[in-house]
Amino acid sequence: MSGLDHRRGTASVSLLDAAGRPLADREVVVEQVRHAFSFGCIGFDLIAHANGEADESALADDWLELFTLAVLPFYWGGFEPERGHPDTARLQRAARWFRERGVRVKGHPLVWHTVKAAWLDALPIDEVERLVRARVRREVGDFAGLIDEWDAINEVVIMPDFVNEPDGVPNAISRLAREVGRVDMVRLAVEEARSVVPGVRLLLNDFDLSADYERLIEQVLDAGVRLDAIGVQTHMHQGFRGAQLLELADRFGRFGLPVHFTEASLVSGDLMPASIVDLNDFQPSVWQSTPEGEARQADELEQHFRMLVGHPAVESVTYWGITDRGAWLGAPIGLVRADGSRKPSFDRLRALFREEWWHAPTTLRTDAAGRVMVAGFAGDYAITAGDARAEFALPLGPSRPTVELPGA
Repeated sequence: MSGLDHRRGTASVSLLDAAGRPLADREVVVEQVRHAFSFGCIGFDLIAHANGEADESALADDWLELFTLAVLPFYWGGFEPERGHPDTARLQRAARWFRERGVRVKGHPLVWHTVKAAWLDALPIDEVERLVRARVRREVGDFAGLIDEWDAINEVVIMPDFVNEPDGVPNAISRLAREVGRVDMVRLAVEEARSVVPGVRLLLNDFDLSADYERLIEQVLDAGVRLDAIGVQTHMHQGFRGAQLLELADRFGRFGLPVHFTEASLVSGDLMPASIVDLNDFQPSVWQSTPEGEARQADELEQHFRMLVGHPAVESVTYWGITDRGAWLGAPIGLVRADGSRKPSFDRLRALFREEWWHAPTTLRTDAAGRVMVAGFAGDYAITAGDARAEFALPLGPSRPTVELPGA
């Protein structure tokens, strides 16, 4: 655990029976249930499963074996391709499915200029703004209690300058960003979301990790817009970033907000050519996973998580897909192959998350005051005495929780 004290807690747990008496000199079993640190992954591949439309039981088991945070897609163009007919019910069922299994859920994103609703483009700017505001309020309200964290707005650095008009109709979200400016676009998303759920957690998220993004963050915070975390995208189809990850955590951690590495991917095949500027421009018809690439991916993913979990500014790391089947840009980035078999990267991450960084079931004996000492990674724990079982939170640092075990 060397170097990870900032992820650990120690607790003197007092155990009581139903009458409030200490459970003195009793044998109990303590085990970890989940991490406080968010080990995330997109949950896109399990939406059909959660809705009973497909049987992805094996993939679901693999997903739940590793991750504690699911990201669900709210790209407006896919979520509401026909005006007035959003895919709310299916996404609610998917969010509920994850929540019932102890997984937190994040929505991605509320506002973005890409994969936006095409029907929005032809509308006048005042109507666009009204609908964007309403869209933010609707989603945050409809998913209150299911989704407690959102990428409020995505890729604002390029938003006003984005030009991609294959149908000749100017992009409505980019037009609005040019009209009101970047800072007020962020303010719009954040304030509309909090007008519905004041305690919702909101991120600014971007792939542009240049000084432009840092300046935008400074301007947003100076303008009094409250963010809960800074989102940093690190797709690595052209090679592992290595020590640059720690530099990014330092640079974006200086704002005093948690840093979330929101979108990470590493290929297990040939790397994308370094000459490609936009990752979307490289989508070969076949992009194979290879034994050499899979060994490299496993090594690099382990380094990725060790470095970021080891950095005190980082609160969350999300991987962009558990399976190669239907993976983003057709890239072999999954932890399992298209046929469902596990790659070495899956086993490597499981060894980290569920073994090295995990409190396995441990038998302890309470003292005369009914106390046991528990130390481990911060998160949720269960304690069992006979047939009685209860959960408690182990926060960072020292704590003294009291746990009732009726029937013990």
